[in-house]
Amino acid sequence: MMGEMTLMAVAMGAWAMFLQLFPGQLRRDARRYVNKLVSYLYPYVEITFHEFQADTWFERSEAFEAIERYLSANSSKMAKRLKANVVKDCKSVVLSMDENEEVTDEFNGIQIWWTSNKDTPEQRALFSYRGDEENRFYRLTCKREHRDIITKDYVKHVLDEGKAIAVRTRQRKLYTNNKTEKWSRFKRTMWSHIIFEHPSTFDTLAMDPKKKKEILNDLITFSKSQDYYKKVGKSWKRGYLLYGPPGTGKSSMIAAMANLLDYDIYDLELASVKDNTDLRKLLIDTSTKSIIVIEDIDCSLNLTGQRKEKKEEGKEDKDPVEKKVEEELEDKKKKGSEVTLSGLLNFIDGLWSACGSERLIIFTTNYVEKLDPALIRRGRMDKHIEMSYCCYETFKVLAKNYLDLDSHKLFETIRRMLGETQMTPADVAENLMPKSDEETPEICLNNLIKSLEDTKEAARLKALEDARIKAEEEEASKKKEENGEKEQEIDAKLADEEGNKASQGAAVDAKENGVMNP
Repeated sequence: MMGEMTLMAVAMGAWAMFLQLFPGQLRRDARRYVNKLVSYLYPYVEITFHEFQADTWFERSEAFEAIERYLSANSSKMAKRLKANVVKDCKSVVLSMDENEEVTDEFNGIQIWWTSNKDTPEQRALFSYRGDEENRFYRLTCKREHRDIITKDYVKHVLDEGKAIAVRTRQRKLYTNNKTEKWSRFKRTMWSHIIFEHPSTFDTLAMDPKKKKEILNDLITFSKSQDYYKKVGKSWKRGYLLYGPPGTGKSSMIAAMANLLDYDIYDLELASVKDNTDLRKLLIDTSTKSIIVIEDIDCSLNLTGQRKEKKEEGKEDKDPVEKKVEEELEDKKKKGSEVTLSGLLNFIDGLWSACGSERLIIFTTNYVEKLDPALIRRGRMDKHIEMSYCCYETFKVLAKNYLDLDSHKLFETIRRMLGETQMTPADVAENLMPKSDEETPEICLNNLIKSLEDTKEAARLKALEDARIKAEEEEASKKKEENGEKEQEIDAKLADEEGNKASQGAAVDAKENGVMNP
């Protein structure tokens, strides 16, 4: 030990003398030549992976992140000094190599050394857009004779394994887009997110089992079809249109899809997007293995010519002042968002839609008839899924979920009433959910039966009221036609009388003229 300390002291003294005797430029030249000499004699190859690269200075390198995950999972067990990172809303602790630490790895019998380090500039900048002037890096070291195997096979193995670990351990997120004015030039702020923890699955989804199985098979086939989509020359994406009355489970269906495929969800609010250019930027900033959702597409923006014509027809009958106010309001809306139907169509299946892969694009609407046919044609919205009112099979799923019942004596009554009454799965579920500890499953089923009876009676009364209003409108129209015919008859009589009077006047005039001019 004393000998090592003496040798270290001698080396440090020699280095201090070298720094004093040789100026800076000479030291740099000497270091360059020494490095060249060492490179000839040094039996190893070193590859450095920096945390930030020149072309992505404000984003961490994907290669660096993949290596970090790989070393954390495979090699950091041998490291003596570790860093701990607790992910938000995650109870587990992620360990990784600390700076100036070295671990070894083995690949096909070849030994590889990994070191973690960082470059600290001699002069720190007054400010940094990244918030950190130190550039961390990982350095791979191997023997020269293994260079080809390491660069061609091992590095690819590390990157692929790192990406696979990210998929297995990632926390899925629910994103929403920020307003364009809040986007930062040096920081990705296009999307905000929370951890996605929706419990909906296809097992709990209240839907006809045959239709549910069809959708399930379609999704699983899509997730395994990367090579097929490449073969037919299409982007690896698929569009779904979910349509039906409110309360039929459209949002639950989207959550179940995300949980089945382990995808993130991007909930796109079109009204917050300034124009088509920003819409493309948002698309580029989404990740693979994701679902892009636009809910209530018919209400998001005025994207269809049909609705525009209806508005213009209504304007013709309005007061000029009201028309002016509405025009001003429409101008303000246009200034807020200038996304067009053409821009949205390009977003779905234009050239820019191919910038990523393994994506689902989902539209939801309560009124499918209001949508422009170009928006929902096959190739854009490939599969149309009707989310309808509750049927008996759907009810059995809900009874199992909420009451843990597979059968009951009241089921037959409910089956008959569901065939006669339209009620959404959301309303059925609300009646089945116990509101107190005293409510037994039988009480909940009776509550549902009573609600079905009330709904049926309300529908009957509404039908009678609609029929009465329709009859009154037809009667009024009939009376109007009759009054019109009577008015025409009166007008005709008046015209005849006036004609007769005119003829009589002419005869009198002629007679008088004859007397005066014999």
